[in-house]
Amino acid sequence: MTMAAVDEGRQKAAQLLNDFQDISLAKVALIVVGTWIAILIVRRVLPYLAERGPNQLRLYLLGAVPIIRLFLLTAAFLWVIPIIFNINFQNFLVIAGAASVAIGFAFKDYVSSLIAGMVAIFERPYRPGDWVKIDGDYGEVTSVGMRALRIRTADDDAITVPHDRLWSNNIINSNDGTRTLMCVAEFYVAPDHDAAVVREALSDVALTSAYLEYAKPVVVMLKQSPLGTHYRLKAYPFDMRDQFSFISDLTVRGKKAIVDAGGVEVATAGNVAVGVA
Repeated sequence: MTMAAVDEGRQKAAQLLNDFQDISLAKVALIVVGTWIAILIVRRVLPYLAERGPNQLRLYLLGAVPIIRLFLLTAAFLWVIPIIFNINFQNFLVIAGAASVAIGFAFKDYVSSLIAGMVAIFERPYRPGDWVKIDGDYGEVTSVGMRALRIRTADDDAITVPHDRLWSNNIINSNDGTRTLMCVAEFYVAPDHDAAVVREALSDVALTSAYLEYAKPVVVMLKQSPLGTHYRLKAYPFDMRDQFSFISDLTVRGKKAIVDAGGVEVATAGNVAVGVA
């Protein structure tokens, strides 16, 4: 490489940056710190209001957190770039090309998660407050970051899941932004019984539960198998966070109702139904 080529490269690099005297480092620092404080306030205040406000607004407030954070970061980035760099169309192409190559090689997986995170914010396969199942882990989405989301399981485990799971895994969302979800208590009863009586008894069990959302339907479905009759009691809790207590309540009182109705119970099981409420 000749000295002329080296000098030309230095001149092009120098043209990308504004004169150091024209760069206000204090302004850049103020923008960065202000954005960080604003994001911190949003991440603290909105969840605080969501937990203490009306149940109907909880999911909307939690879902607004990642959208506001993305807006603040984008605004700060667009504000800082012209302060540091001499932006014109040619320089923009040079900066974008160099950045894309460097990022592509050094942070491929990280960038994949960031891109998936932006897709998730707009497509909304999950949002804070949703109950999701990813790779066998089921829990409530507590936060949606730029790179990953965090879910808290029924056993109070916090699990961090990178957004790039969107590209290769099914995301199972039990409530999909609504404030309740379907729960199912399952019963297996010996075949020699009056199915109509047992079905009515199980329906009464759900309708008298303290956790029930009365605006949603209660359904009892049954299917005959070689070992007995399989009953599925489907209902919705008033609050999603009561889903496990709700299933336990249906199971305990459902077992007793089956015995009282003359059915001989074989086994029981309970789960949260996957689907949109």
